Amino acid sequence: MNDQFATAMRRALEHTRAGDPRAATTLLQRALSGRDTTEAPCCGPCSDAAAESPQGQGHRVPEDLGRGGGFDFSSLPGLGARSDAAPGSMPHRARSPRAPVPDGARVEARTYRGTAGGRSYRLFVPSDRARPKGVLVMLHGCTQTPEDFALGTRMDQLAERAGFVVAYPEQTGRHNAQSCWNWFRPEDQGRTHGEAAILAGLGQALSAEFDCPGRVFAAGLSAGGAMAAILGESHPEVFAAVGVHSGLPAGAARDMPSAFAAMRGDVHHGRPAAGPVIVFHGTADRTVAPGNADAIVTGSGIEQSESGNGRSWTRLVTQDGSELWRVAGAGHAWFGGDPAGSYADPTGPDASAEMLRFFMERGRA
Repeated sequence: MNDQFATAMRRALEHTRAGDPRAATTLLQRALSGRDTTEAPCCGPCSDAAAESPQGQGHRVPEDLGRGGGFDFSSLPGLGARSDAAPGSMPHRARSPRAPVPDGARVEARTYRGTAGGRSYRLFVPSDRARPKGVLVMLHGCTQTPEDFALGTRMDQLAERAGFVVAYPEQTGRHNAQSCWNWFRPEDQGRTHGEAAILAGLGQALSAEFDCPGRVFAAGLSAGGAMAAILGESHPEVFAAVGVHSGLPAGAARDMPSAFAAMRGDVHHGRPAAGPVIVFHGTADRTVAPGNADAIVTGSGIEQSESGNGRSWTRLVTQDGSELWRVAGAGHAWFGGDPAGSYADPTGPDASAEMLRFFMERGRA
């Protein structure tokens, strides 16, 4: 047994004990086939994230839990199958219901290709197509899909009323073992190449198609939120403002060790947002430390305490117009979401509605 395979076995065991057999399966399959087993930091929604949502709301336990997604763990020493439905299990993508489509609106499956690369994406177009009020690029979290993210955030229904076109780019296992946006890799943070450039190119293409210059925005959850923060810094001419939900600041990591450190709360290298940003973060988030939110939105301003829909929170509005929402006792999930989607907390402020309100106030003419 070589060192790489021994390391893969150890990591697979860690995933299994955490109730994440699918990640363990992927890791072992890559090791057995001789492929690279380097793992990306699983900046949620990930194995321990569902335990943080109220009563496990918004989390679906896969029926094949304990069977390792098709791999017999009992055949390997120390990787016996689990029989308990651990709250930290991965969501079951195949059975994810589809997000409802408002009357007159449409949803299209598309592919974008540009000089930096391409991605498939789900596109929501509101019923009033005369001239959309803006374009929003929504970046899902790890293990999620565009359809699941649309369902959990309820963004389509709100975008229909606001007159927004919404694109949900898809990050798959081909791009990252956990389908995470690679926010921690320098090659994906730049202006001309990598994932940041791909997403900026998509935003530009949709701006031209729907005649929305100066009214393109990006928002995301966790790893998607971290990538949204990067987009606000790397392509300010494309994105007029960004939304970061349970994410990290741009520059928080340059490799895996620094990524894990940042997720634990060491955000020494994170940079404050350079442009308008709205940030949501739960004070009980154990996947991405709440201090990351404070590293994104800095400066003084007016802070108000508010409550409703089963939660209380504070909202800081800084002098430059950015907003920081700290939600008391909340974990790693989209606030005010639909629990039919994964990692969506139905309580607290309506993050989707507040983001759209924030974006509509800050679009450039």
